Amino acid sequence: MPRFMLWAALAASAAVAGCGTLTQSSNQTLLVQAVLDYKPVDGVGCVLSNAAGRWFVLTPAKVTVKKAAGPLRVDCRKDGAASDEMVGARQDRTLWGNYVFTAGLGNKLDRETGRGFEYPATVTVVLRHDAPDPRYAPPEGRIVY
Repeated sequence: MPRFMLWAALAASAAVAGCGTLTQSSNQTLLVQAVLDYKPVDGVGCVLSNAAGRWFVLTPAKVTVKKAAGPLRVDCRKDGAASDEMVGARQDRTLWGNYVFTAGLGNKLDRETGRGFEYPATVTVVLRHDAPDPRYAPPEGRIVY
């Protein structure tokens, strides 16, 4: 193989490796689990949301979400216990390739599509005991059966 072709092939593969938009999926599968008082809890309803959408899951379960550059909000509730957490997205291995091979253009594309970012593979939600939601409490002096 001539030297020129070898260098061209290396440059092309390096450029592609630098951009998550070309090499990464826009979806990610996460395992969501819940813990209350240091014990796992099944059947907790969780709503996961980010700039790309919303998903509902009952723990423990796997859910496929659309990746985004911003955080993933995880709001879970069951029987007076609740949690509302933010899970940060981190840039994956394409970060330096984006700057070296695409002069930052790849990073801009990855931020817009979310493809160059990822969330932790396992999201463990720590529930805490909450007071009942006042929106659902009966009016004072009225008995509800």
